[in-house]
Amino acid sequence: MPVNVPRSAVVVALVLAAGAAAAAPAPAPARPTSAPLERFKTLAGEWVAAEDGDMVKKGDLVARYAVTASGTAVVETVFPGSEHEMVTVYHADGPDLVLTHFCMEGNQPRMRARGAQGSRFEFAYDGGTNIDPKRDRHMHSATFDLASANEIRSEWSELAEGKPVFVARMHLVRKAR
Repeated sequence: MPVNVPRSAVVVALVLAAGAAAAAPAPAPARPTSAPLERFKTLAGEWVAAEDGDMVKKGDLVARYAVTASGTAVVETVFPGSEHEMVTVYHADGPDLVLTHFCMEGNQPRMRARGAQGSRFEFAYDGGTNIDPKRDRHMHSATFDLASANEIRSEWSELAEGKPVFVARMHLVRKAR
């Protein structure tokens, strides 16, 4: 039986090695990204009104940006903590940057920025949920100018019955720490 002891030791060692290999974490799958998404990720932090506007006073906290989902999405919360709080999620879809806006109107328009270059991003309506775009009031387009690492200008256009009804303009600066 001394011959079987080394053989069983080899079998035990092989079983242990196979178990260790199975327990090792699998390599992380490649994360979709794009240059426009990488640019939006730099917005992480808090942003305040740079000037008085229709909806804000200079210095008011207007937006928070957070990178989430292992770096594959950016969550924007506008008017945090207010009854008008809304959330927009930005992510890559191939080379395009897309957004879904969770609006206080109770709908969720999707928009796509095709071929975004430099600091300017023009998003156009690309479907959504809880929306009949020919009838319902909804955000239909948005333009962002990421003027610098500490300044954003945006314009959101809203339609109802297929016609423009409201434009929200924001000029934000990064909140000083």
